Amino acid sequence: MEDAYARSVPEVLDFFGVEPSKGLTDSQVALHAKIYGRNVLLLFAGTPFWKLVLKQFDDLLVKILIAAAIVSFILTLINGETGLTAFVEPFVILLILAANAAVGVITETNAEKALEELRAYQAEVATVLRNGGFSILPATELVPGDIVEVTVGCKVPADMRMIEMLSDQLRVDQAILTGESSSAEKELESTVATNAVYQDKTNILFSGTVVVAGRGRAVVVGVGANTAMGSIRDSMLHTDDEATPLKKKLDEFGSFLAKVIAGICMLVWIVNIGHFRDPAHGGFFGGAIHYFKIAVALAVAAIPEGLPAVVTTCLALGTKRMARLNAIVRSLPSVETLGCTTVICSDKTGTLTTNMMSVSKICVLDSFHHGPLITEYSVSGTTYAPEGIIYDNNGLQLELPAKLPSLFHLAMCSALCNESVLQYNPDKACYEKIGESTEVALRVLAEKVGLPGFDSISSALNMLSKHERASYCNHYWENQFRKVSTLDFSRDRKMMSVLCIQKHTQIMFSKGAPESILSRCSHILCNDSGSTVLMSASIRDELESRFHSFAANETLRCLALAMKLIPMGQQSLSPHDEKDLTFIGLVGMLDPPREEVRNAMLSCMSAGIRVIVVTGDNKSTAESLCRKIGAFDHLEDFTGHSYTASEFEELPPLQQTLALQRMALFTRVEPSHKKMLVEALQHQNEVVAMTGDGVNDAPALKKADIGIAMGSGTAVAKSASDMVLADDNFASIVAAVAEGRAIYNNTKQFIRYMISSNIGEVVCIFVAAVLGIPDTLAPVQLLWVNLVTDGLPATAIGFNKQDSDVMKAKPRKINEAVVSGWLFFRYLVIGAYVGLATVAGFVWWFLYSDGGPKLPYRELMNFDTCPTRETTYPCTIFEDRHPSTVSMTVLVVVEMFNALNNLSENQSLLVIPPWSNMWLVGSIALTMLLHVLILYVPPLSILFSVTPLSWAEWKIVLYLSFPVIIIDEILKFFSRKSYGMRFGFRFRRNDLLPKSERHDK
Repeated sequence: MEDAYARSVPEVLDFFGVEPSKGLTDSQVALHAKIYGRNVLLLFAGTPFWKLVLKQFDDLLVKILIAAAIVSFILTLINGETGLTAFVEPFVILLILAANAAVGVITETNAEKALEELRAYQAEVATVLRNGGFSILPATELVPGDIVEVTVGCKVPADMRMIEMLSDQLRVDQAILTGESSSAEKELESTVATNAVYQDKTNILFSGTVVVAGRGRAVVVGVGANTAMGSIRDSMLHTDDEATPLKKKLDEFGSFLAKVIAGICMLVWIVNIGHFRDPAHGGFFGGAIHYFKIAVALAVAAIPEGLPAVVTTCLALGTKRMARLNAIVRSLPSVETLGCTTVICSDKTGTLTTNMMSVSKICVLDSFHHGPLITEYSVSGTTYAPEGIIYDNNGLQLELPAKLPSLFHLAMCSALCNESVLQYNPDKACYEKIGESTEVALRVLAEKVGLPGFDSISSALNMLSKHERASYCNHYWENQFRKVSTLDFSRDRKMMSVLCIQKHTQIMFSKGAPESILSRCSHILCNDSGSTVLMSASIRDELESRFHSFAANETLRCLALAMKLIPMGQQSLSPHDEKDLTFIGLVGMLDPPREEVRNAMLSCMSAGIRVIVVTGDNKSTAESLCRKIGAFDHLEDFTGHSYTASEFEELPPLQQTLALQRMALFTRVEPSHKKMLVEALQHQNEVVAMTGDGVNDAPALKKADIGIAMGSGTAVAKSASDMVLADDNFASIVAAVAEGRAIYNNTKQFIRYMISSNIGEVVCIFVAAVLGIPDTLAPVQLLWVNLVTDGLPATAIGFNKQDSDVMKAKPRKINEAVVSGWLFFRYLVIGAYVGLATVAGFVWWFLYSDGGPKLPYRELMNFDTCPTRETTYPCTIFEDRHPSTVSMTVLVVVEMFNALNNLSENQSLLVIPPWSNMWLVGSIALTMLLHVLILYVPPLSILFSVTPLSWAEWKIVLYLSFPVIIIDEILKFFSRKSYGMRFGFRFRRNDLLPKSERHDK
C-alpha cells in the first residue's frame, strides 16, 4: 500500500481487512503471504569468481601481451630451443598478467560488500497480534495487515502505519534514511503533503529505523522489497560502477597504442620480406619466422608492461598520504578521480556542521527598575567539549558568569531538568552524548557558566582531567539537590518538569517550548538584582519578539527555562503544578558550522569546484547555516540557488538544467533525490563527489564518481563509498582533492616517462631491422628494461612534491588527453634519441671498440650472408654478447637520465634539482646496482645474455646517454617560452592521443 501515509487509520485497516483488537487470522496470513510475498530483503548472489578473473583480461593491451607470450612459446617450440632462457619471456609476461588480475579481483569483491551490509538493519523478531493474542515471531514471517507493537529500543521490522499511541509520544531515530540529526516524532493523523518525502510521512514507521522513545501499535503496509530499505537495495543493484577518468584515458591510450603496435609490427615484417630467403635463415619459412620473432619483440618493447603496477603503486602511495589527512581510501582509482572533481555535493549535518547541538544565544531580563531591559549573551564553542566563553551585548567576555543571577539559575535548571549524559571517550579523544542532543547542549551550557562562590573557578576546572571535567558542574548541582519527581515531556504540554529538594526548599524546574513556558509564567527573574518581578505584557511581548527573531532570522532551536517554589512535603508533580512559573531565560541552540569549513569552501571556489549543500532539513534552516558558514557571501540571496526537492521536480526540463548550473543548496531530500542529483550533474559532464553517512545515501554514493562516507556513518554507506572521512570533516575533502590533483600530476609524469622509454625501445628495434643489422636486444633484455629499470624510477616519480598552486588551477577536463600536442612531439624526440643512442652503442662495438672486430659498416649490414662467403673474421662474432650488453646498458642509463627530466614537466633541473626527490635518486641508484649485478654475476648474466663491460665501454655508454638531459632542457626552454604551444597548433589535431568527445554516463 503505497499511499498509507495519506489514508486515515480506519481506511488502512479496512484495506487489509484487519480488526485492530484481534489482528489477522491464520487464513488471512496465508493469503497475504501469497499476494504480497515474504518480508525478506533478497540480495543478489554476486558475480561468479571465474567471471571476475576473466574480466581482468578484457583489455586490448593485455590481449596483445597474451598473444605475444603464446607466439613466443610456439616459436620456441618450432625452433627446438630448450632450457630456462628459452621460456623465460612467455613465463615473465604471464606472471605479470596474473599479478594484475589478482589485484583486480580483490578490488571488485570488496565492492560487493555494501549490499550484504544491509542485512544488519533488518529486525530479527517482532511482537505481532494474530488471532486475538500477541506473540513474538521472526520478522521474516510478517505480512501486510499484521498489527505490530513497538517500544523503546525496537528495530522496526517492516514499513508500518501508526494506528494507536500507547504513550504520550513516540519518537524514532530514522537518521539512516533521512540523515536528520534529531529523532522524528510520530503521530496518527494522515499526511496531506503532495510529493511527500520520508520526513513528511509522520505516521509511517520505516523498516530498519529504531524507536527511541514511547510505545505504540502499527499495521504493516510494506514488506521485503516494498519497504524503504528495499528501495535502497534496488537503487544499489541498478547502479553501475563508472570507470574513473584516468582509467578511461589509459584505456583510450591502450587502444591507440595497440593500433600503432600492430602497424609497426606489420611494417617491420613487410620491409624485411626481401631478407626472408637469406641463407642464414635456412629458407623462406625460416626467414619469415625470424622476422616474425622481431615483430613480437617489438610488441613487447612497445607495451609498457609495468604501467598497471606503477599506476597502482603510485595511487597506493597517495592513499597513505591521504590517510594522514583523515581520508581513508577504499578504492585506489578514486584517489585520482578527486583531482578532476568539479562538483562536491556535501551533506550538511556532521560534515559542514559538528553534529553537536550547542547553545549559542541566551536571552534574559537584565533590569526592570530602570525600565524593562532585555539583554542577550553569546556563547562560543561548537562541540560537546565543556569549553567556551560567554560574551555580553558589547562582545566583552564575562569573567564569572555564575555571579549573574539569571545565568546562575539557568545553569542550575539546565543541569537538573535533564535526562542526558555527557562523558569523555578516551579512545576517540572527544566528548560524547547519551540522550537527546538538545539536553546535552544544556549540560554543556551549565559547564560553561561554571559554579558560584569563588573567583578561581575557571583555573580550578582547567586542572581537572577530561573525564572529571565532562560533567563536573552538572554533578555539583545534582549533589546539591535531590530529585523527587519528574513530569515527562508530552506533546500537548510541550514541556518537562522536575521536582528537586535542597535542605528545606523544594523547587520545580521546567524547560520546554517558549510559547508553552511563557504562557505559564506570572513572574520573571531579574539579572541585575536577582529579584523576581511580575511578568508584564510589554516584557512578554519583548520576549516573544526575541524568540521569533531567534527562530526565524537565526533559525535557532529555542527552549525556555523556568522555576517555581513548591510547598515542602509534596512528593509528586502534576500538570496543574505547571502554572505561575518564574521565567529564567531563553536559550537558542543550533548544530554549529565547523570553524574550518569557510576556508575550505573558499579554497574550492578558487580551485573551480562548486559546492552544493544537500540536506533533509527545511529550507530556511539550511539557508541560515550557509550564511553562517560565510562561504556564500557572494550570493546576495538564495533565490535561484536554493531549491527543495519538490520545487526542483516541478520545474520543466530546461529550467532544471539551468537550475543545476546555479544550485548551491538542495533541501528536503530523500535517497532517490540524491541519486537523481548525481545523475543529472553527470549528464552535464560534471565529475561529482557525493558525501553521505546513512543507509539512505548508499545508492548516491555508489553512483557518484567518488562516494565519500563519514567515519561515524553506517557500514552500508562505508561499503558503498570510495573514500571514508575519519573525522567527518568537509575540510578533509578539500585537502584530499589537493592531494588527488598532485597524484594525477605525478601519474602523468611517470606515464610520459614510460611512453618516451618505450618509444626508444621501438625505435631501437625498428632502426636495427630497417638497417639490416643483427638484433640489438633480446626479448628477455627488453623485459628486464621495462619491468625493473622503468618500474623503480617511474614509481619514485610518484613522490614528486605537490605544487604550491595546485588548488588555484581549474579542474582538468575529463576528456583531457594524458599526453597531447607539443608534449607528444617532445617525447617523440626524446624517444627517438633513446632508440638511436641504443643502436649507436651496438654499432660502435662492432666498428670502433678496441675489444671488438672493427668491421667495416658494410660487413655489419651483410652479417646474415657471412656463412656463405669468405671473411677475415669468424661468423661467431655476431653471436658475441658484448654489443647487446653495450646497447642494453645505454638504454638503461639513458632512461635513468630521462627519469631526472621528469622531476617537472617544464622546470629546468637547475630550478628543481635531483635531490628535491630523494626517492628518485635512491631508485636510480638501486636500478643501477641491479643492472650491475646482472652484468657481473654469472648465473644472471647467462640468463639475460649479457657480459661484463670494460671501463672504455662504460665511458661510451655515458657519452651516448647524457645528451638526453641537454635535449630535454632545450625542449623545456621552448615550452616555458610558449613556443611549444605555437608548435602544437601546427598539428592537424591538438591531441595526438585519442580523447572521448563527451563524459559518457
